[in-house]
Amino acid sequence: MSERPFRVLGVQQIAIGGPDRAALGHLWIDLFGLTPKGTYRSERENVDELIAMCGDVEIDLMQPIDPEKKPRVDVPPLNHVGLWVDDLRAAVAWLEAQGLVFAPGGIRRGAAGHDVTFVHPKSACGVLVELVQAPEGLGGTRLAESLPESSPDSP
Repeated sequence: MSERPFRVLGVQQIAIGGPDRAALGHLWIDLFGLTPKGTYRSERENVDELIAMCGDVEIDLMQPIDPEKKPRVDVPPLNHVGLWVDDLRAAVAWLEAQGLVFAPGGIRRGAAGHDVTFVHPKSACGVLVELVQAPEGLGGTRLAESLPESSPDSP
């Protein structure tokens, strides 16, 4: 195995799914005291999301827009873990060369405005892993090329 050309810098987010975003918000924000940050909605990704913060870690509370469509962001309830990486493109190239498979969609702008991509659960012991390009202030060694500004629902 060749030397890894990137570093994982920390946890960027934890995404939790359920059938009712309001119930998730009540638990995580009202009862546990996380700080609300915003919302995100994407028909293409079938997600209606409430974004909260726990220190520097984003907690995404997600429900499917249509529970009959895929992806089902509420199954499993712990939807995915996001990791900051210092060089997203190098990470993808190296991990693909090691045999990991990525979910459809490629590198794209995520809900928080950072470039992201997802390692398919079949390649990650059953867990969906989001790799997130870290900004320079968090240790990103190179900023990903700027993606065109688009709505989250555009193809």
